[in-house]
Amino acid sequence: MTESRFSVVHVRMTSDRPFADVQAAFERRLGKFEPEVYQALAEGGDPQAARVQIAVMAGPSGFMLFSTSDHGTLLRIVGQERKAVQYVIGNPLFAVEMTRHAIDAALYAPLRVLIYEADDGKSFIEFDRPSSLLGQFGDERVGPMATALDQKLEDLAAAATR
Repeated sequence: MTESRFSVVHVRMTSDRPFADVQAAFERRLGKFEPEVYQALAEGGDPQAARVQIAVMAGPSGFMLFSTSDHGTLLRIVGQERKAVQYVIGNPLFAVEMTRHAIDAALYAPLRVLIYEADDGKSFIEFDRPSSLLGQFGDERVGPMATALDQKLEDLAAAATR
């Protein structure tokens, strides 16, 4: 076993807008991933056709939604009522541009984003900068896409919190 330490840049964007508005604005900018495209590829389907299908799934942000986890509802187990949703978002075409050079970059593809509401009614979007997560692999071929993901994620969060 080996271990390493690295620094992560964590981003928190704040909005005075209600949680539901921030959440809706965020989701409007996402496409939806359809896993059937992977199944077709696994069964020997045409890689170029899969690339085209994946490209069509992306939303205006360039990202697509893979899944959500409603942590606010989960907190009911301990008697709390919160609005908090974790999003798993990404784009397989962005991921493959990194993982073809550094397969361990797949650990962070897709990405995670948390949207939640604080007690004071403010809404927050939080995420870790992809370049800080992916920089640990030390592959300069991954860097340009990781930096592009930083900007795409920041743009998406900024648009949702305005």
